[in-house]
Amino acid sequence: MRRRHDDRGTVSAFVAVVAAALVMVAGLVYDGGQILASQARARDLASNAARAGAQEIALDELRAGQIVVLDPDRAATSALDYLAGTGAVGSVDVDGARVTVTVTLTQPLRILPGADRQVTAVDSADAVPGLVEGDLTDE
Repeated sequence: MRRRHDDRGTVSAFVAVVAAALVMVAGLVYDGGQILASQARARDLASNAARAGAQEIALDELRAGQIVVLDPDRAATSALDYLAGTGAVGSVDVDGARVTVTVTLTQPLRILPGADRQVTAVDSADAVPGLVEGDLTDE
């Protein structure tokens, strides 16, 4: 007597493939959400650090000639201290009355295979928002 085609085990293979696909979709949702949250955090950190640095106005120059410029060393130190306090790393560029901060965060992938993602954000703040450097003189 000859047996017909045996279908045993085909459901198990189907379930295994579907389960793997569901895990990958869950990984995309979870890890993708974590990367988006990390990008928002990096933007927030860069913005706040830039504002912290933009508060370091060179008061002597402001009083002497009504020129709004930052004390570059104090502005950079203030921004970097803010980042250090949050556990983030970044770089600071001070140009006149503007502080620009670049923050880089590492977001590990928890479910998906692959290397950790580097998330970078850049933001700037002016010592006096909307004011061009040296624009305090009365006309």
